[in-house]
Amino acid sequence: MRYSKFLAKTVKDTPRDAEIPSHIYMLRGGFMKQFSSGIYGLLPLALRSVAKIEKICRQEMNLMDGQEVRMPCSATKELWDETQRYETFGKDMIKFQDRNDKKMVLNPTHEEPVVAIARSEISSYKQLPMMIYQIQTKFRDEPRPRGGLVRLREFTMKDAYSFHTSEEDLNVYYNRMHEAYMRFFKRCGCKNFVSVLSDNGLFGGKYSHEFQMLVPSGEDKIITCSKCNYLANEEVSTSPFVIASEPEKELKTVHTENIKTISALCDFLSIKPEQTAKAVMYKTLFSHTPVICFVRGDLQAVDKKIRSLVGEEVVPACMESMEKAAATPGYTGPIGLNLKHSFVVFDHSIEKSSNLVTGANATDYHLINFNVHRDFLTNLSAVEKERVFIGDIAAARDGDPCPNCQAPLKETRGIEIGNIFHLGTKYTESMNCTYLDHQGKPNYPTMGCYGIGITRLLPAIIEEHHDEYGPIFPLPVAPFEVHLCVLNKKDVSVAEESEKLYQELKKLNIDVLFDDRDEKPGSQFADADLIGVPFRLILSPKTLAENSVELKYRDKRCEPRKIPLSEVIAILQNEISEEYKKYCV
Repeated sequence: MRYSKFLAKTVKDTPRDAEIPSHIYMLRGGFMKQFSSGIYGLLPLALRSVAKIEKICRQEMNLMDGQEVRMPCSATKELWDETQRYETFGKDMIKFQDRNDKKMVLNPTHEEPVVAIARSEISSYKQLPMMIYQIQTKFRDEPRPRGGLVRLREFTMKDAYSFHTSEEDLNVYYNRMHEAYMRFFKRCGCKNFVSVLSDNGLFGGKYSHEFQMLVPSGEDKIITCSKCNYLANEEVSTSPFVIASEPEKELKTVHTENIKTISALCDFLSIKPEQTAKAVMYKTLFSHTPVICFVRGDLQAVDKKIRSLVGEEVVPACMESMEKAAATPGYTGPIGLNLKHSFVVFDHSIEKSSNLVTGANATDYHLINFNVHRDFLTNLSAVEKERVFIGDIAAARDGDPCPNCQAPLKETRGIEIGNIFHLGTKYTESMNCTYLDHQGKPNYPTMGCYGIGITRLLPAIIEEHHDEYGPIFPLPVAPFEVHLCVLNKKDVSVAEESEKLYQELKKLNIDVLFDDRDEKPGSQFADADLIGVPFRLILSPKTLAENSVELKYRDKRCEPRKIPLSEVIAILQNEISEEYKKYCV
């Protein structure tokens, strides 16, 4: 490709809204164009890299006996009603009516469409296991797009779905897919990535794993233990915490005028945050039931853990919810809440702690020496107890004890680049998808789900591979293999020799970007750094006078070296071949 004809313009200044390296370099390097918040068009540089990522992905999915399909980007309300997710999926789903007033959705995920395919095409156990996959654009109305391609509203994703005759068969395939994902990411040049336990969220099932690229700019918190290799997303991380128990003391009410925060309460009573039980207010997304959660004052509640306990998506509560629950803002405590119209959730740290300070549900008053079993649970009726949940709703933190070995946990940051889910029969049962077993009896297939953020992987790779000048692409996903820079193109000899070299590289199917512009060396090299191609050939009057060309490495693995023109093709072919071998797994 000739740079003079290329649809890409570099920008010297850092874009105003770009904060992380990949976002900055992809805008400055001409990889993409923003159309709206969370909506980008990919220009040739980005699309060439994405195409290479997709090629590696297809190879790995085909090795897993996957069959590629293309499911529709839209679906009818009726299809999503079969799983009841038309009403429960949440605001990420775009709903609309077509010209015939038929209610439709943009598929934010494809469990429903793929099961619709399976129930019409799979009829016998002899066809199982079977895996179906696609690489397709999805749209989710993400409330907080960020980081360029890291968190989008419109994005490209590989999603795969497997169907099995038993949990045992799914487990075997799930583990094989886990290995396939590890190979895929390594083949794409990823180095510092891990597989962590994660939340199944809206997709159901019993277990799941996320693949996280560990980079400082990551939006996810990852909790790790170096001693026993415990790894978990903050959303599912857990810890026994450090809990000091003591004999129960008498429950008392204290006057705490205008004391509404944990820090103010601790200062007023000369106590530590871990001696308090703070209230965190939510409501269920669809039934609007108040959910009053209590967690130790030094911990943070995780809404996804709360959702798992109450069985419905939760969002921050409004004043109406507070009134419905009979909760007093700033002084909310368990005693006095209206359990007929609300749920109450206790973190297990509250259950195990004694003599805590919590709200008295009266303005300017708190309770001291609160013990959840003695002062709350034993006073409830059987019906009220059904609206109370006790479980793990707090996130583990840096320094907390590991749940497996008690060693201190560590906190790092990551970008989610893939995930795998156990789905079970959640979707096949609700959509009446069955097969006939070897006895001729109908059974529901057990499912697994496997996603890779294709467009997100590109910026994640740049986050891991860059310097102060731009991206440093791993060869398998670089937009080009070689960047040919020509200095002083007005020199006839240089122009002729560079054209000859360009044509020879093309004939050998070497992916080359030919900078044939009449630009100054500094400008060419700055643009080359922003594009991030691994190998750079520099031809100038000076090198030509020595009958040579300069070979430079974008990752600066060694000093640039001059190669005789007669040997440059052979040496470059060998360099490229050896470089690709590094990514073979």
